[in-house]
Amino acid sequence: MKDIKNIFRNLEKKLRQSSWFEDDWEIYNRGVYLQLYRSNWHNHNQGGIHFETYIEAPQIKQKAFPVSMHAEEDCPSQSEFIQKFLEIEGDRIKSWKGYEKVGNSYGICQRTLPLNFKNLEQRLFEEFNRLRQLEAGVEQALRVL
Repeated sequence: MKDIKNIFRNLEKKLRQSSWFEDDWEIYNRGVYLQLYRSNWHNHNQGGIHFETYIEAPQIKQKAFPVSMHAEEDCPSQSEFIQKFLEIEGDRIKSWKGYEKVGNSYGICQRTLPLNFKNLEQRLFEEFNRLRQLEAGVEQALRVL
């Protein structure tokens, strides 16, 4: 079993070194749980808008883990935000292989990946790079609320 915390540490380092990662991007890394978000996304307590993944005991047992986007309870006008955001970015999300809209109160989209440690860090990096393309849509939806 590989050290997942080390994979997440390396992922954080890789994200921070990305050409698009600027001062207003933030990462919350709890070892086997990571969120990526912009500073104005109301996520100071990890309950706003963010991209997220985690590999904890249930995911190891299932040999699969999620990569998702959430707009949780700290997101202002949460349901209106989600509706507006999906109007803006829904088609793009649908075009991404394996991504589906999540129908719960805070989930926006999710992809479940098989837990295979081969190139895991790189695969996670690619998923977060894909999700961060939604940045402009998040900003646009926040502006109209």
